[in-house]
Amino acid sequence: MGTAGAVGLALLLSGCSSDDGGDDRPPIAQQPKATDPYWVNPDGKAARQLAEYREDGDGKNAALIQKIAGQPAGEWIGPDNPDAEAKRLTEAARKADREVLLVLYNIPHRDCDQFSKGGAADGNAYREWVDKVAKGIGDRPATVVLEPDAVLHLVDGCTPDEYHEERYDLLKGAITRLKKQPATKVYLDAGNAGWSQPDSLFEPLQWAGIAQADGFAVNVSNFQTTEASKDFGKRLSAKVGGKPFVIDTSRNGNGAFTQGDPKENWCNPPGRALGEPPTTKTGDPLVAAYLWVKRPGESDGDCKGGPKAGDWYPAYALELARNTK
Repeated sequence: MGTAGAVGLALLLSGCSSDDGGDDRPPIAQQPKATDPYWVNPDGKAARQLAEYREDGDGKNAALIQKIAGQPAGEWIGPDNPDAEAKRLTEAARKADREVLLVLYNIPHRDCDQFSKGGAADGNAYREWVDKVAKGIGDRPATVVLEPDAVLHLVDGCTPDEYHEERYDLLKGAITRLKKQPATKVYLDAGNAGWSQPDSLFEPLQWAGIAQADGFAVNVSNFQTTEASKDFGKRLSAKVGGKPFVIDTSRNGNGAFTQGDPKENWCNPPGRALGEPPTTKTGDPLVAAYLWVKRPGESDGDCKGGPKAGDWYPAYALELARNTK
């Protein structure tokens, strides 16, 4: 982060005002624990963008980005030093009396050589990586969303057959390892309402260890409406022993984009909006939480003018916030 951003962030965290006037602009703060126990990262990409807008005196865009920066979002653990990263994040969350939301996305042969391709070099490297994440979490509270698309890509034919048996073993092993931590909840990713049907997923989820997980996650990084996701999740839950599920509502405020190439409608689609704020108070016993698993404002890939997957995309972040009702 540059000097201007660092100065702006310091002002932001101290609650001081900058030159665009007014003293009523709140610093990054945690949401009420009773309804949203997840940690808001005061040094996340949205928070840094907010600080820069305020430093530049851009109150209009700062107000928009505040809608993102003020909500908890998933922390996607990187491939390097996962133990140190998991420890740093869980310690920061516990210091704030909150729980961190972690996303593990490092399965070998990830994303079928598409925009987010990569992952661990092989099965042993993945097992070692997960073990380090678990050690980094320790006894601190954490909710883990495990491997977006990993099961779905076994079902839709995207992942070659020769990798299927190993992937099921790796996912099951990851759940077992993470659940050894006393305060860790694990939700195995189960695709979304737009890509699959519950009947095609329940057996693969069982092979991947759903019985040992706390539940499953739907709509991660996707745009299906909350109602469609609830219906999908409930039908799937009935097939996997009544497991609860979480819904990624980060960008589903206007539902899915249906006007472009169906194969790329998930990648930086225009006209989307932020969805329901994160909360554990969903009013439905099967829906454990609405979460922002995907960090709004990060690119899905170098499509539709966006940067590479995971990079901050300011114009898209502003559009999401601007379109939010």
